[in-house]
Amino acid sequence: MKKKTYSEEQIIGILREANGEKTVVQICKDHNISDKTYYRWKHKYGRMEVADARRLRELERENVELKKIVADQLLNIKVLEHVNAKKW
Repeated sequence: MKKKTYSEEQIIGILREANGEKTVVQICKDHNISDKTYYRWKHKYGRMEVADARRLRELERENVELKKIVADQLLNIKVLEHVNAKKW
């Protein structure tokens, strides 16, 4: 069975359906997800609005870029320390 990926906006929409008349079991059946997935989403996106989810995605992307920059700088520092450690 092919795994379907949902966007943050879709996940928040699915979670908002639980505020209505539907039960969690009905929502899971309608969207073909497990209870565990639903509660994992609820833990992560439970109190978020769509704008918050977009901002979270941007922050995660920025965090990855910053980690790459830090790793590159650390590598440069290690190389310079290795070069300077040699006695000329």
